[in-house]
Amino acid sequence: MITPADWPNETILVGKISGLFGVRGWMKVRSWMRPPQQIFDFKSWWLSREGVSEVDSRACYEVLAGRSHGKGLVVQLQHCENRDQAAELVNRQIHVATGEFPCLADGEYYWHQLIGLEVQNQQQVVLGVVKELLETGANDVLVVSGERQRLLPYIPSVVLEIDLASRQIKVDWDPDF
Repeated sequence: MITPADWPNETILVGKISGLFGVRGWMKVRSWMRPPQQIFDFKSWWLSREGVSEVDSRACYEVLAGRSHGKGLVVQLQHCENRDQAAELVNRQIHVATGEFPCLADGEYYWHQLIGLEVQNQQQVVLGVVKELLETGANDVLVVSGERQRLLPYIPSVVLEIDLASRQIKVDWDPDF
């Protein structure tokens, strides 16, 4: 049996249990993955209470079944056989171990790998740190916070090099822009 102390060293927040669905322990899920159904690719979900870091607020649940329902998603987790058991998990955050993510090809990155990296231009001027990424439709955008916030398009002509080991991104960007 997995205990709260077994919480993986590195996890990614991928969604939230948002409500109840029926009387047999099914729950509504809000997924932050793209596409949203990709959250069901992970068979072990680490659940925690939002804003609570104590070990006893954490638990691991195996995903028994999950599917799309209307415009949302619903899931059935291990040990949730009725509405009362499921109700205890509403508003829990869903984490997955980073080691469970599939490996990517060279030059491809998950967003969580880019957040926190320092951004420098070709003249070694530090523009700031990646705080988040935005999906705009045309291309993704790096939100870089430094002495001011900058929005940099995540395209090859701007993002020249990503070095995860040194935690830096080299860009072709004028610091005055």
